[in-house]
Amino acid sequence: MTSTFLVYPSPPTGSNRRLELAGLDLWRMARIDNVFVYPSEINIDRLKEALSQTLSLWPFIAGRSRLDANEHYFIEMSDNPIPLVLFNDYDSVEWPFDSNVILDFYTNSLSTYLDEVRVTNLFDNKNDEPLVRLKLTHIIQSNEWILDVSWAHELGDAASCLNFSNTLSRLYQHMEPLEPLPIFERRLWKNDEIDPSLLSTMKHFRDAKPLEEMWKKFMIDQEAYDQVNLSFSGE
Repeated sequence: MTSTFLVYPSPPTGSNRRLELAGLDLWRMARIDNVFVYPSEINIDRLKEALSQTLSLWPFIAGRSRLDANEHYFIEMSDNPIPLVLFNDYDSVEWPFDSNVILDFYTNSLSTYLDEVRVTNLFDNKNDEPLVRLKLTHIIQSNEWILDVSWAHELGDAASCLNFSNTLSRLYQHMEPLEPLPIFERRLWKNDEIDPSLLSTMKHFRDAKPLEEMWKKFMIDQEAYDQVNLSFSGE
């Protein structure tokens, strides 16, 4: 059985402000999908409340991607809802993987636990695609709960996604969010500020290639290197 909840920021804080994106944000075809497994119950009402509070602190997340007539990209902080899907899985016996860290570039083995941001929709300026989607799967037989956070890359990189998830987790536990609280302003580089003498130190610009070539290299790297999991203890 599947239920979908639309969770709004409370209180709304976006006020339809527009934030222009920097060039480095415009990897629009990419998203970050994280899946977290919990051995005990996640209260859906408490999760919705925590998500609503998190969106109030992160109005950027509750916005929509837009392109203006001058071909400038923006996030419009329009206080839109974020979908939260609840799926009760009666068929699975337990979480099917042994490892705590799963990299899933080829097999799509995690797809059943994901509600993915439809990144192709972000190229349609009139589309109302959310920039974040959440899915909570309850494996009934083992009473395990799996939370998926799907995150559009133009919101920020994996560190930004982690900070968002950390805020959501702390508010769910009735804890204060960690400081500093997020800011969303981008540093926009202007043409007259460019210093070509620095280009040799900026590998990500110097070695830039067409999308197809960069993606091919990325996938080759994924095949060429093995996953290494590190566990750190506070003891």
